Amino acid sequence: VVAIGEAGLDYHYDNSPREAQEQGFRAHIAAARETGLPLVIHSRDADADMAKILTDEMKRGPFPAVLHCFTGGRDLAFTGIELGLYVSFTGILTFKNCEGLRVIAKELPADRILVETDSPFLAPGKFRGKRCEPAYVVETAKVLADVRGVTPEEIARQTTANFFRLFTKVPKPAAAAA
Repeated sequence: VVAIGEAGLDYHYDNSPREAQEQGFRAHIAAARETGLPLVIHSRDADADMAKILTDEMKRGPFPAVLHCFTGGRDLAFTGIELGLYVSFTGILTFKNCEGLRVIAKELPADRILVETDSPFLAPGKFRGKRCEPAYVVETAKVLADVRGVTPEEIARQTTANFFRLFTKVPKPAAAAA
């Protein structure tokens, strides 16, 4: 076990009571705090409540976490950063209608960003409608590099370093350890 989650708030469909979602989320935060394992946070259409809960909970004691599959607004992203969290981007970053998300990705500190697939969902634009595969993370990384004005190799280096800094129980390959 290298992380806890995915856990959080999802108000998009409102399939479960918001109070129950909050209670479950806070329990996962407590588990992350107790174990030191990073919490993989899901937040959909719940920015204000998510920011409030994260801020409240961080006052009770720090815990490592990532805002996974980030699609929220600038305020949530920077609240997460201020609290010491990471922000991770999927193929959504490559979608034509997601310029606002790319602006946020450009503004975040390099030592707090990650890329991910969210497989089997959210394939990058050129594969949209297909099953997302881990190899497609390269497409997300290319777009992230482009919006940040760096090379794909630099994004790969930085996000890999960030990954190992957050997920400390994952053994580093010999090449990455050097």
